[in-house]
Amino acid sequence: MKNGWTNFVIGTVRIRIVGKGIERFLNNCVRQQIMISNVHKVDGQLATATILLKDVKKIRILIRNADCKIYFIRGRGFPFLTKRVIKNSGFALGFLSFFIILGLLSNMVWKVEISGAEPQTEHQMTKQLAKIGVKRGEFQFLLESPEKIQRYLTDNMNNITWVGVEVRGTSYHFQVVEKNEPKPQQKTPYQHLIAKKKAIITNLFVEKGQPLVKVNDFVNEGEVLVSGIIGNEKNKKVVAAKGKVYGETWYKSEVEVPLKTDFQVLTGNGYTKHYLDFQAFKMPLWAFNKEKYGSKVTEKVEHPLYFLKWKLPLSYEKVAVREEQNSQRVYSKQEAVEKALEIGRKKLLSTLGEDAKIKGEKVLHQEQDNGKVRLSIHYQVIENIANTQPIIQGD
Repeated sequence: MKNGWTNFVIGTVRIRIVGKGIERFLNNCVRQQIMISNVHKVDGQLATATILLKDVKKIRILIRNADCKIYFIRGRGFPFLTKRVIKNSGFALGFLSFFIILGLLSNMVWKVEISGAEPQTEHQMTKQLAKIGVKRGEFQFLLESPEKIQRYLTDNMNNITWVGVEVRGTSYHFQVVEKNEPKPQQKTPYQHLIAKKKAIITNLFVEKGQPLVKVNDFVNEGEVLVSGIIGNEKNKKVVAAKGKVYGETWYKSEVEVPLKTDFQVLTGNGYTKHYLDFQAFKMPLWAFNKEKYGSKVTEKVEHPLYFLKWKLPLSYEKVAVREEQNSQRVYSKQEAVEKALEIGRKKLLSTLGEDAKIKGEKVLHQEQDNGKVRLSIHYQVIENIANTQPIIQGD
C-alpha cells in the first residue's frame, strides 16, 4: 500500500485477527491477491492488519475456512469521511441555511419611506416605485441604482421638483420637494376679450359680450375683440366677455438639416455578467460570455451587500454589455427639404395652442452650404387670438 492517496480514495479498514490460524489466514490473503499491510502480531493468537475496503467481502469468505475470527476496528478514507459528513449533514445544512436566509433577508427591501410630500403625491410615488420593483420584499441587488430611480421619478412625475434617494440598510428613504404651483388668481367678474397679436379675423364664437369685429377684419395686438359692456347708453350692463376669436396669424422659421449624419446605434446583441466583488478581485457568478465587440456600451450597477445592519466588504455587480455600430443617414437634397418642412411644422405647432392649425406654408429662401440644407419658411396659422382684459371700475 505504497500509494497513500489511492488508498484514501478507495478506503481502508483496520482489522483485529483472533485465533490459532492467523498465519494460515494471512497466507490465504496473499494467494487471493488481497492487499494487506501494517501487520502487527501481538501474540500467537492476536494480530492487527490493514486491508482495502473493496476486499472486505473476500475476507469474509476466507475467514470461514480459517481457524480464527476477525473484528473491524475502524475505517479510514474518503468513503468513511463521506458517510460521517452525511450523518452530520443535517446540522451543518441547517446552520448554513440559517446564515444564507439571514443574509438574503438582510439584503431585501423592508421599508419604503417618503417624506416631504402630500398624501396624494406620496400615493402616486408609491405606485411609480412599485412599477420598477421598489417595494417591500424585493431584493436590493435586483433593483436599479439610486441615481436611476431618482431620474425615473423626476421624468414620470410632473408634480415634483426634486427627489432625493437614500438607501439605509434595508430601507429606502425618499425626500421630496414638490412644485409650488401658483394659486390661481381670482378672476375679475368683468372682462373684455382683446387680440394677443396681429391677425385677420376668420371666425368668432361669442358666448357672452358684444362683438366689435367681424370676419376678414384686420386687428392689431391689444385691440378689443369682444366687449364686456353690452346694451345701449341708457341700459348698460357689464359682463365677463367669453368666447373664442380665430384669426389668421403669420410666423417665420429658420430650419436646417444636414445631408449626412453619423450616429451610433445598438445592434440588439449583448449580454449581462454578474459578479461578486471582493474589492481585491471579482468572482464571476454566471454569464461567462467572452464575446468581444468592436464598439460597445457598458453599463455597471453595483449593490453593496449587508448582513443584518453591517455592510459587508463585498458587493453584487451587474454589468450589461451592448454592441453598437456606426451608422450614417444620408438625405438627397429633396429629402432634406421635406425633412426640414416637417421639422419646421412640428416645432411651430409645439409653441401654439391645442386648436391651432397651419393653413399654409411657403419657402422664402433655400440654400445648400457645408453639407446642410437651410430653409426660411413663412407660415399662415389659424389660431385663437383672444385674450382677457379686466374691466376696471369707472371704464
